Amino acid sequence: MAGPFGAGRDCRLIKEERPCDNIGEDRRGPPLPDRRGGMTGGSDLEKEIKSLETLGLRELRKLWAVHFGPSPKLRSEELLRLMLAWRLQAEALGGLTPETRRRLSRRGAFAPEGRALGDGAILRRDWQGRQIEVVVRADGFLWEGKTYPSLSAIARAATGTRWNGPRFFGLREGGQ
Repeated sequence: MAGPFGAGRDCRLIKEERPCDNIGEDRRGPPLPDRRGGMTGGSDLEKEIKSLETLGLRELRKLWAVHFGPSPKLRSEELLRLMLAWRLQAEALGGLTPETRRRLSRRGAFAPEGRALGDGAILRRDWQGRQIEVVVRADGFLWEGKTYPSLSAIARAATGTRWNGPRFFGLREGGQ
């Protein structure tokens, strides 16, 4: 019980030197010097990010264009909102450190799922009594004489419903 109320702190100093003046019921300590705006919770950046919650896709795209140029061609309001919030924070607070950028670049680009199988690999799946056979190619996936950009597109064409392609073909757990 003593911990949350600042036990062990000597708050009997004269008024000008009191370190405990700003410890209130919310149990926050003094603002940290390395944080812009301290810990007030009401910075302009926070208000701007909070205001994104009320904007629709069209307004989010306009705001992106004002700050960063042409907006990404996303249809997901939530994804654009998250990207915009991250970019605003990065612009105000500095973004990724050089060390983080180096570590990410060392990891290399992520290969799209299914492409790691290599050219010529064959994926088979039985679906409602018919066999679906897909050939992995450098430019996509071949099924019934047509090249598709993704396994998900083939799964949708074959079943008539949306599927996660790698899951449908057993490359991820949870399929079938």
